[in-house]
Formats: sequence, structure tokens, C-alpha cells
Amino acid sequence: MSSSKNWMILALLAAGFAAAATVASAQSSQTGQDKPAQSQPGGQQPADPTKSGSSLAMPGGPANAEELAAVKAFQEMPNTDLAKKITAGEEFLKKYPDSQYRPPVYSALTLAYIQTGNTDKAFEVGEKEVALKPDDVQTLAVLGQTIPRAMNANTPEKEKQLAKAENYSKRAIEVTPTIPKPDGMADQHFIAAKNSTLSMAHSGLGLVYFRLGKFSQAIPELEQSVKIDPNPIPDPVNLYLLGLANQKASHYDDAAVAFSKCAEVNSKLQASCRSGADESKKQASTQLSSPK
Repeated sequence: MSSSKNWMILALLAAGFAAAATVASAQSSQTGQDKPAQSQPGGQQPADPTKSGSSLAMPGGPANAEELAAVKAFQEMPNTDLAKKITAGEEFLKKYPDSQYRPPVYSALTLAYIQTGNTDKAFEVGEKEVALKPDDVQTLAVLGQTIPRAMNANTPEKEKQLAKAENYSKRAIEVTPTIPKPDGMADQHFIAAKNSTLSMAHSGLGLVYFRLGKFSQAIPELEQSVKIDPNPIPDPVNLYLLGLANQKASHYDDAAVAFSKCAEVNSKLQASCRSGADESKKQASTQLSSPK
């Protein structure tokens, strides 16, 4: 498959990358929302980091009453009007550029920008967040997955962007298992929250390897992402990528399985997955598959 066709196929992913991003961590799980609401297949509505009961317990000097009122107002804003929430967050950061409450605002804005399709702003603000909180696994994972999904043939400095995504994903994979369970949180919900974040990080790392042509490294990352995803409806993007990676690695039977599972999910990728499954089955019967 030619390089230009690769980018054309992967461009299909960009249309749904925001909805497909599953966002969960121990921080966001302290919101009291034990089961995040499902949105489209393979995705769930991102939890708002500013809803965390611990999000305002930041180190630093005491805030003045006006600053504290402003961040609490931002914290209580619903996600039903993202434009309004983005404006409020931007105004807070402009008025209080050195506030100790920047991390939860940065984190919430990163997700809001992604949901509204403004990936440039999401990456800009997300980088500020991880600079202040290098162990914010939620932001690390969402950046690690979104950066490679949002790329297209015109993305500048592709290698640099992929390196960032790789580092973010690996850091999320490293730190997430070490997060202690919050008091009062059910074990199954804590495990689901951690797995959701890890699934997103493995997905991002798998796509980084795929874009670099490292298909044998991409496959286990994508397999792990699919395996631990706690959502009842799997992310079709990950299944589609797993099919493509196996196809590229000449693992045609495995490619057909992944594509077929993807085709079972009602999504914009359904037709492409059906076509990929048919093509992989033909390849399995006419070409020699590579050993695993």
C-alpha cells in the first residue's frame, strides 16, 4: 500500500478521534460518577477533572476569595456548553496566570478543546498541564492517543509529534498502575478507571508504532488496548488499526478477525472494516502468512 494511500486511510480516523478517546483516571474517578455515560461506540464522555474533590487541594499559598470563587464557578460549570466553559477557563487563566489552580483548569480545557475539534489548542494547553503535573495520567493518555490520531499528510514535524505521543503514552502506562485507590471507591470502578486510561495509552502507542512502520510493535499495543478496554462497546478505531497492522505484517487471519470485530460496531469505519475483512480473507487463502 502506498504512503499516500496510508494517509488517506488513516485520515478516516481523524473524524472520530475525539469521540473515541476514553478518558478516565483515579483523579477523575473521584467525581462520584461511578459509571461514565457512554457516547458513541468506543467512547465515553470525558470526565471533567475539575469535578474531582481533590482537584482544588493544590500546594501553594492561599488564594484570594475572588480567585477561589472563580475556580469554583469553573469547577461547577456543566459540560453541556463547552464553548462557554472554554471561555470561562481561558478568562481564568488570563486573570490568574500564576494560579495554583491551573492544573485542573488546563486538564479540563484540554478535553474541551478536543471535544470541539480544536486540537492545536488542546495540545498547547495539555503540554502546559503535564509540565506542571508530569504524572497526570489522564492528560498524558489523552494526548498520547489524540496526537497520532489527529495527524494527517500535512502535519508539520511528524517525527517530533510522534515522539511526544510515544513519551506521553509510555509515561501514562508507567504511572497509572501505581495510583492508589481513593477512599470509598469500589474496587471494580477503580480497576475500570485505570484500565480505561491504560487502554487509551496503549492505543496511542500502538498508532505511533504503526505510523512509524513498526507493525510488529504496534500489534501487541493495540491488542492490549482492545483487551483491557472496560467499555461494553469496543473502540472501532483500535480494531481497525489492529486489522491494518496485522495486514501489513502479513498476519492475514488475525487481520480478518480484527476487521470483522470492527465491522460489528456501528461506526463510520464499518464499511472499511467489512472491506478489510474480505480482503484479508482473500489474502489468507492466496498468500503466505508471516510467522508471529
